[in-house]
Amino acid sequence: MMVGITFISFLVIHLAPGSPVDLLTDLDPNADADTRARIEQAYGLDKPYHVQYWRWLKKIAVGDFGTSFARDGRPVIDKIGEALPITLGLNVMSLLIVLLVAIPIGVYSATHQYSMADRATTVLVFLGFAMPGFWLALLCMILFGVELGWLPISGLKSVNHDSLSTLGKVADIGRHLILPVSISAFTSLAATSRYMRSSMLEVVRQDYITTARAKGLAENVVTYRHALRNALLPVITILGLSIPALIGGSVIFESIFAIPGMGRLFYSSVLARDYPTIMGILVIGAFLTLAGNLLADLMYAVADPRLRKA
Repeated sequence: MMVGITFISFLVIHLAPGSPVDLLTDLDPNADADTRARIEQAYGLDKPYHVQYWRWLKKIAVGDFGTSFARDGRPVIDKIGEALPITLGLNVMSLLIVLLVAIPIGVYSATHQYSMADRATTVLVFLGFAMPGFWLALLCMILFGVELGWLPISGLKSVNHDSLSTLGKVADIGRHLILPVSISAFTSLAATSRYMRSSMLEVVRQDYITTARAKGLAENVVTYRHALRNALLPVITILGLSIPALIGGSVIFESIFAIPGMGRLFYSSVLARDYPTIMGILVIGAFLTLAGNLLADLMYAVADPRLRKA
């Protein structure tokens, strides 16, 4: 599966209009056909696609992601190693907030269907679902960063970060994370809470839930011990599929808040036709996709004992 994904990705990015050679030579009046040929040879772009892919695949097999086509000429693994922890940290925090908030909201809305609280949360989460994330980010930057001056609106560190104490450095990074993490979580909250509500509504109508209530079990036991675990299965599927978005889904927020993460690196690499960096990021995305599917299957067994016995 990994080989298939990487092969298709390799062909697609090479068939896209433009190339690294075009970006280097189009604005240079002294660049002739000879110059272009030498650059193509230096980058290995003068070979057929299948030869280029085979060379790249042999390097990837031993953990060599190649050298970036960008002007810095740095190893791709170093660039990814700097950006990946930032993006994963941001998105893992956002995902934890979504889980801690969306699951209780979905459960409460399902067990109190058509109540005022259910209607209020429905309106709130659908506002979050309909509201463009970049637009909400800009509004929050204007309000909390420019007008009120409470929170920083770009980067991960202040200018005087190095002169702060250890506690001050942690607080400084925390203040920079509040806006991007909160906005990312809010825009993802709606879908997860709606899935949880819908799944919970289906489960609480099952016969075994009626039987549990008829036995005299407390409502909290029926809801959180018997119903919740089965209702989590669709949510687990969504979470498994959302793991690749830990990288690709952060492009907008990292660009708006000037955060040097994977999304921003991927976007700049696409504009620069930096094939090695693009392929390195796509490999990680493909790995996370497959790992997410595997993790979802394992979590099914944790949530549903029938699968463990099977």
